[in-house]
Amino acid sequence: MEKTFSAVKVEITQGDIAAQQDMEAVVNAANAQLRTGGGVAGAIHRAAGPELEKAGRALAPIKPGQAVITAGFHLPNRWVIHCLGPVYRQDQPEDKLLASCYREALRLAEENKISSIAFPAISTGIFGYPLQEAAQVIIHTVLQEIPSLKAVKHIRFVLYSERDRQVFEEFLR
Repeated sequence: MEKTFSAVKVEITQGDIAAQQDMEAVVNAANAQLRTGGGVAGAIHRAAGPELEKAGRALAPIKPGQAVITAGFHLPNRWVIHCLGPVYRQDQPEDKLLASCYREALRLAEENKISSIAFPAISTGIFGYPLQEAAQVIIHTVLQEIPSLKAVKHIRFVLYSERDRQVFEEFLR
């Protein structure tokens, strides 16, 4: 699914976040130490190579809602923006922290004149954020930020499963 808002293309697809050949930046659902992990972080770190974890060491730790940027190393993307999402029912207020991840990632993209960015569904895996609640916060936040974007012209949500894709599309409609 694809829609355009204020000259910014917003796309929702199912796939591998570490295989987004045409995106300048991908967003990592990071852990506080910016280390290799499971899920999105594991996929991105495996594809980027050990240099990514080494680059992250200098920027860690980060707090829920924060984002930092590194090179993409062996990924097909020039940049990786690392966001630490909230752990559901632990990091409060979780909706504001989740929204902050997406706002901060877009802010870094703007600062670095990045024109295209691919996001996963941050916090919906091991951090336990319910998918429907997360999708609502995420879509609302990104649509709210679009009018202020100058560099970013293409935002893609890359979802792991067919169900995740359908939920995000429902909120984008």
